[in-house]
Amino acid sequence: METASAFSKPSPLMNIAAVAVIVASLVAVAAVTGLIPSAHSEKQEAVAATEKTAAPNRGAVDPAKPGPMAAASCAQCGVIASIRAVEAPGEASGLGAVAGGVAGAVVGSQLGKGNGRTALGVLGAAGGAYAGHEVEKSIKKHTAWRVTVRMEDGTTRTVSQPTQPVFAVGDKVKLINGALAARG
Repeated sequence: METASAFSKPSPLMNIAAVAVIVASLVAVAAVTGLIPSAHSEKQEAVAATEKTAAPNRGAVDPAKPGPMAAASCAQCGVIASIRAVEAPGEASGLGAVAGGVAGAVVGSQLGKGNGRTALGVLGAAGGAYAGHEVEKSIKKHTAWRVTVRMEDGTTRTVSQPTQPVFAVGDKVKLINGALAARG
């Protein structure tokens, strides 16, 4: 007569699924933290702007640089020297960590027997919480635009704004209360 034990051996499919979830979580964490490089594309305007700032014409007069004859007619006026997009990480609320921790604990506790099962459940919870936290920050990230303006007095100022600016490198602008405006 056979007796059923309190703990039955998990099925091979459950083990494969658990390993797949753990591997996917590790890959997601590596991608979010930058261990796996990501590819991105730039608009043609951004590439042209980078080339324009990288290789200025020799012998040409640069209107952004004050010369001996330049008059300081506008203290807040300048020329856009560069525009670049910067990704800022999002704020995590803790919901991703909780969800990841619960999922990791469930998956980890499906492996092993006895104390090994408990240990894997704890490790799965810790790894899942970390992965969930990083994924939540990645989902909530946003892009800020940093515009560097070379002022008429020779100084540079950097303005950060949440949307892509309507100006291009070389445009004449005026700074009004930290915002860019067209100069006429």
